[in-house]
Amino acid sequence: MEQTSQLTQQEKEKYMAEAIAEAKIAESKGEVPIGAVIVYKGEVIARGHNIRETTKDATTHAELLAIQDACKKVDNWRLEECQLFVTLEPCPMCSGAIILGRLSEVYFGAMDPKAGTCGSLMNLLADDRFNHQPYLESGILEAECGELLTHFFKELRARNKKRKADGVE
Repeated sequence: MEQTSQLTQQEKEKYMAEAIAEAKIAESKGEVPIGAVIVYKGEVIARGHNIRETTKDATTHAELLAIQDACKKVDNWRLEECQLFVTLEPCPMCSGAIILGRLSEVYFGAMDPKAGTCGSLMNLLADDRFNHQPYLESGILEAECGELLTHFFKELRARNKKRKADGVE
């Protein structure tokens, strides 16, 4: 059975803009700028942004933090009527959490050719061996999402190059 989104393009872009705002918060903290929001019945109920550097915890990805927040808000681990909006294609860990949390729809901005598992390296969310396959759509505000990451890593490389030239390791 072919799944379709019930959201308009305008709604998708509105919610992705919220995820981009979360990504900018991450960037302001020196974190990789990835943000996520979860929508339930037309309302953003949960937010998250990467804080791996801050927490020194590999599991503190934007999606996982948003999923944890959403579970508290709906008082259930099943997020069957929720949509996830995230600026970067989810990794294997986050894809697993999406499946286990039963999110109904996933929208992301930029592809992640190095770690993405929603179409780049593989598509875990479409694998019918799992008991849940959410609706999946990519490319929502893709240019804006991609530019956040491109700019962040360009700046990081420039800082690292300067530190190395200054003899600081």
